[in-house]
Amino acid sequence: MSPRGARARRANGKKHVTWLAAGVVVLGGTALTAVAASAGGEEAGPGDGTHRAKAHVLALDGKDPKRRALPRTGTQTFSLVGVSWEDSGDTFEGTAQIRTREAATGEWSEWRDLDFDVRAPESAEGEEPSVRGASEPLWVGPSDGVEARVVADGEETAVPEALRLDMIDPGETVKGRGNGGMKGGGRGGVKPTVSPDATQTTPVGAAPETSGPAPTTDASSTAPGDTSGGSGGGEASQPPSEEPTGSTGTPEDPTPSANPTESTPGTDPTAAPTDEATGTPAGGPTDGPSTEPPTSQAPANPSPSTVPTQEPTGPAPTTEPTQTPEPSTTTPTTPTIVSRAGWGADEALVQNPPSYLNKVDAVFVHHTAGTNDYACADSPAIIRAILTYHVRTNGWNDVGYNFFVDKCGTVFEGRAGGVDRPVLGAHTYGFNSYSSGISLLGNYESGGTPTAAAQQAIADLAAWKLGLHGVDPQAKVTLTAAADTGVWTKGQAATLHTVSGHRDGYATLCPGATLYSALPGIRTAAGGSPYATGN
Repeated sequence: MSPRGARARRANGKKHVTWLAAGVVVLGGTALTAVAASAGGEEAGPGDGTHRAKAHVLALDGKDPKRRALPRTGTQTFSLVGVSWEDSGDTFEGTAQIRTREAATGEWSEWRDLDFDVRAPESAEGEEPSVRGASEPLWVGPSDGVEARVVADGEETAVPEALRLDMIDPGETVKGRGNGGMKGGGRGGVKPTVSPDATQTTPVGAAPETSGPAPTTDASSTAPGDTSGGSGGGEASQPPSEEPTGSTGTPEDPTPSANPTESTPGTDPTAAPTDEATGTPAGGPTDGPSTEPPTSQAPANPSPSTVPTQEPTGPAPTTEPTQTPEPSTTTPTTPTIVSRAGWGADEALVQNPPSYLNKVDAVFVHHTAGTNDYACADSPAIIRAILTYHVRTNGWNDVGYNFFVDKCGTVFEGRAGGVDRPVLGAHTYGFNSYSSGISLLGNYESGGTPTAAAQQAIADLAAWKLGLHGVDPQAKVTLTAAADTGVWTKGQAATLHTVSGHRDGYATLCPGATLYSALPGIRTAAGGSPYATGN
């Protein structure tokens, strides 16, 4: 564990949220605090008995400096869980295991490990006073009980200070009108290109499929030995329709209420960014990521260069993104992307406007390190839970990833600011200021295999996103590390694939062994994708 000490926090004039505790209940000597995740502190959603996401917190107190344990404890309903601590500068070296009680059956899961390779972004966002250290979150499905054990086994054998268990109820989407929140009119419509059958192990680059039957969510895509309590339960669900469903049905008008009935002092929920950034483009590059789109970025689908980058671009300065290439008249077709409204994002959680890069030089591929035992109909709920965890637990401004992909090959908008714009994310420590992050729902380190549908969706999305900036998805690029990452030192010139895995930039197992081994084929498929520049 790294030495502890006070961290210098930068005051940047941004608004902060004062979260409203809904109540404290003592269970077996442990304080359980239920905190509404909405900035307004209200639980009810706007209509039809729906409710917003909520965060429940259990303090992991104890006298033993090396370990903490929580006996089986009944809780309010939650579906995603992780652990967090006070200082994000403390890198936890140890193990944390949890088991949960399935709400529907009362059965307890097996012990499951939590991953500890999350770093706060190297941007000003990571220096906010509210930022905490945290594990990766684990999706467990609707649960009403938890047991936990945390053991420190690093050089500094002590658990972090203010250790707690964070449990997230993802809430529900709101019924209403609309087109299901779909963006783009990409080739192939809203259905994945292939069936998400985990037995399909042929690399997508070898024979990319562009059409196929409607997908299913057969539990064969679950990692062998996965005993998680995900709500998918190993049962097949209906394939995504033209209006993807959330955890409670098809969202007809999933826009969250902009007027909570109870507001928290010092906050302004109406300041949350909408689905599309509305700021006027900045006049040119700045010393860092801008809060406005760069001049070269058009309000919709900026056109890429017709000549993709074939060679590394050379070291990029750590304080200024690279320049955007001159646009041409050729614009690749936009893939179909489920918008934030489509998966039910609570925009009241997001207090500050997005920041923008001048160019996306690379795409980093991640996995969520959760469970593979989920139904694709649960994907919106999983993403809502991750958004809440990243904001309420990690203390970030928004969800870290720019995009999500599920095992059915459905693509979801991540961080707000515009899918066709170079939004600064929080996904790859040391390289956020050059890149976009795509995260595949599931765990691909512990035996899970990425489906052909998911691989093709990642390839198409990467080809399109890089193509907007004239970048070849099969090329390499040289970027300057903005921080010490365990792989690169700050200021070092890092030569990377333009479609890289998280582990290429940061010392982590992400995106998992099987997804990482699929990246060469994904790059090949991206080069031949109909969404690539010039195809």
